[in-house]
Amino acid sequence: MVDALQHKGKLIVFSAPSGTGKSTIATMVLERIPNIQFSVSATTRTKRAGEQEGVNYYFLTREEFEEKIRNGGFIEHEFFFGNHYGTLLDKTEQIIDRGTHMLLDLDVKGAMNVRQLFPGNSLLLFLKPPSIEVLEERLKGRESEDEESLKARLERARLELGYADRFDEVIVNDHLDDAVEAVTAIVSKFLSNT
Repeated sequence: MVDALQHKGKLIVFSAPSGTGKSTIATMVLERIPNIQFSVSATTRTKRAGEQEGVNYYFLTREEFEEKIRNGGFIEHEFFFGNHYGTLLDKTEQIIDRGTHMLLDLDVKGAMNVRQLFPGNSLLLFLKPPSIEVLEERLKGRESEDEESLKARLERARLELGYADRFDEVIVNDHLDDAVEAVTAIVSKFLSNT
């Protein structure tokens, strides 16, 4: 566990099932509260044209990434689509040690890791859809999911919804503007508490 009192900045974690509007809400909250930095993940995937180290991702070799896993260098990490992705513990600590607040977009297990590592200066927000049926319609509306992918996302959503009661606040994204207002108010209050 990391001593929360040594850090000047605070961590705000957003978790939500895919299709809930988490990225949209995060973008809007970052525009309204400018003294928050969005977390940059590390990856083993190849850098694409125009991407910058430390801006889009921290690009690591597979060997570097696996060594950091062995040494406890990640808040959370996952392997999908043939590459590793994760949130670097040292980069996160450097940012909050400077007094900068950070917004992290993590799955529910990553959020629980933040709570364990930074219990005194983290706020965990769970964004949920009004219902699983509404979520299914939103995912279908993207027109990017085949039937198998849609089924997998809905199964994962049900699993993630089971974690909601472990979060500090649960916000239903029924109407985007209302959800953004609620999240902005909660985050602002959290950041104003010393």
